[in-house]
Amino acid sequence: MTQYDPTNRGALFKNDRKTKDTQPGYTGSLNVDGVEYFLDAWLKEGKSGKFFSVSVKRKDQQSAPAPAPRAPAPAPRASAGIESMDDDCPF
Repeated sequence: MTQYDPTNRGALFKNDRKTKDTQPGYTGSLNVDGVEYFLDAWLKEGKSGKFFSVSVKRKDQQSAPAPAPRAPAPAPRASAGIESMDDDCPF
């Protein structure tokens, strides 16, 4: 018996967890030359009838969560050797 080779094959399945119209109606995976991809598809209506709009993302290059924003750097301080001009200010 020969072993199944998934190279250059993929499958889409109905997305039963869809909660918004912007989420794909179908999800799955795809293998192209040994590289795995996520596959999303939306069923749309066009002038010539229904069609699939498809999105493909590499599984090994998923975007990491965005780092937390850093606080702005403090303003530069006057050098210790220079006296402040405000020393004679009454306030």
